[in-house]
Amino acid sequence: MNLLPKSNEEFSKEQYWNKFFKKRDKKAFEWYGEYPELCELLSKYIKFKDDILMVGCGNSTLSMDLYDVGYKSITNIDISQVVIDQMKEKNRIDRSELIFEKMDAMNMTFEDNKFSVVMDKGTLDALMPNNNEETINNIDQYFREISRVLRKGGRYICISLLQEHILNKLAAYFPTSGFMFRIIRCHDVENKMSEKDNDMFPVFLIVATKCPGLNQQVLELSLTNNYIKKVSSIDEMVKSILTIQQSNLVCNRLRCKNIADEGEVMLELFSPEKENPRYIIYVLDQPKTEGKSYVVFLVPQGREGDWLFSTKEGRTQFATMIDKDRIAITMLGRNHNFVDWEEVKNELNTFVKKLAPPRLPSNSLIAYLSLGPDVGNREILYEGESKMNGRIVVENVYNNDCDFKSRRLIFLNNQFVIQSDAQIKSIKTRRGKCKEIINHEYLACEHHALMSIAVNAIVNNFKNDNKNHFKEILIVGLGGGGLCMFLHRFFPQLKITAVEIDEMIFKVAKDWFDFTVNDQVKVEIDDGIKYLDTIKRRKNKLHAILFDVNSNDSSLGMSCPPKDFLEPSVLCNISECLCENGVLILNLVCRDKNLRPPVLTTLKTKFSSIASIKLKNCVNEILICSIMKQNSDKWKQQLLKSFENFLNELVSKKLSINDSIETSEFSESLTIES
Repeated sequence: MNLLPKSNEEFSKEQYWNKFFKKRDKKAFEWYGEYPELCELLSKYIKFKDDILMVGCGNSTLSMDLYDVGYKSITNIDISQVVIDQMKEKNRIDRSELIFEKMDAMNMTFEDNKFSVVMDKGTLDALMPNNNEETINNIDQYFREISRVLRKGGRYICISLLQEHILNKLAAYFPTSGFMFRIIRCHDVENKMSEKDNDMFPVFLIVATKCPGLNQQVLELSLTNNYIKKVSSIDEMVKSILTIQQSNLVCNRLRCKNIADEGEVMLELFSPEKENPRYIIYVLDQPKTEGKSYVVFLVPQGREGDWLFSTKEGRTQFATMIDKDRIAITMLGRNHNFVDWEEVKNELNTFVKKLAPPRLPSNSLIAYLSLGPDVGNREILYEGESKMNGRIVVENVYNNDCDFKSRRLIFLNNQFVIQSDAQIKSIKTRRGKCKEIINHEYLACEHHALMSIAVNAIVNNFKNDNKNHFKEILIVGLGGGGLCMFLHRFFPQLKITAVEIDEMIFKVAKDWFDFTVNDQVKVEIDDGIKYLDTIKRRKNKLHAILFDVNSNDSSLGMSCPPKDFLEPSVLCNISECLCENGVLILNLVCRDKNLRPPVLTTLKTKFSSIASIKLKNCVNEILICSIMKQNSDKWKQQLLKSFENFLNELVSKKLSINDSIETSEFSESLTIES
């Protein structure tokens, strides 16, 4: 039997409720949980001696349950005479002290300051189906009546789903009308609902405490683990609630359908005392599956920057490698401590069940996988705020045995992208003590190795150029300075200028990545585009210009370089700054594949030949753009020879790179575009 109204506006009409309760007969209707799920919270805010008013009581058993455990002073009112008569008859013998009266909560006949508690279980939600003018006027009257009948120190306790218009109305009225205002999430109610396999919506308990003369707003949230957090503004409070509701809608959708066509869904889980997420979860489905199998994959600390986990393309490929209909790839957040995987699983179990696919058997245990038995170790060394790049972090990452360390620079506005990565090594000082330093003889970033190979080809081209003993190159984008330091060691005949727009990044490079300047390595703090104009005016001729600079907007389909660097005027300046055999070496990161062809078309307007190096499972593509027209076959052979020479030089100079690249792999990845 369908007992729901045809439109939600009916909720506020007396005729609807009379009809509703006649159909229900003696069956209780509990909108937002029953007493066993609510008792722990209610006992904190209602005392046995309180005079309680239950507004819109309906045929809920809540007042009866409260009476049975010792709350004896309870008055129940409802707009429906039918339900009042039903409840009087039901409680006539066993609960004769319970009072039931037909009364409109917006026009109560009680004297002022009569009650210490006004209890509202879903009544506000029923009275406020929308926020049109008539409804708002009614709710203003309802709230005025609640304020009138409450004593000083009395509490309005409301259980609600807190739809946005209701949340905004509550937050606009009570904190500005002399009430302390607290919102608590009712986890026990939600857990009980989820056991019934219903669509679960967050349920909240609102406690507004009457404090006449209160000279400042008191706003508090308790959204998890009984932790009560003071918030500074109504906007912050509203945003927190809306975020929970939106997350819940996503979970409900995941319980109902396969999301393969949508790509992936990302959710963040927060600890109440921290501003940054404790877990970041990506949910992916295999296409055309029934949703009967499910696994949670836990990514150790320090591995979240791997291509398989940090990029959408990588996660999609990784999901196909796991033989499950749905996978939840879970990252561990920064500034949090994790003891072991058992702790992580215990924390995640309840939530990840909500992400289960539609047809996963209800008695299934959640399966967990990881790369190993250890959660990994990540130590934050420095946190700062840059005007150009926002919040930044320098951290050490250890392997499971803690015998290998790397140091990373991370911009938190795009926290899964490693801006700079360097190996740490231990040395002995003259006094015999161990000291940790950055190993500039090791190149940690794979795309930097490819850029170095391209530089090697340029240096080889100019070996017989006696007029320019030193080859001059410009690197736009410093980061931790690892590429500059490595090139300086690999090519002692180079003069390197790095341009960095953010002075703070230069300081971080010096303080945390052992970056140094000397006669052959210098840094200019300037906008890269403006500095190119300066070079052109000086009529300097460079052998190579390297672009290794990211966009601050992580939502764009192309994160490297920023689109301004590919404007025709900038490319024109580059071509004028390069000598006859000079090249532009460009680190290109296109997550939207449709953006790559226009980039190549634009580059071809200023450069006669373009080569591409793109390794598998690497998001970076290196473009080598030559001023001179190159013979495709001959140029490819030159680049292959340069690669082999580069590998030989690594050995002879006792240098190394992160991942060894086979000649066959490099040959397959090398394409002459024009």
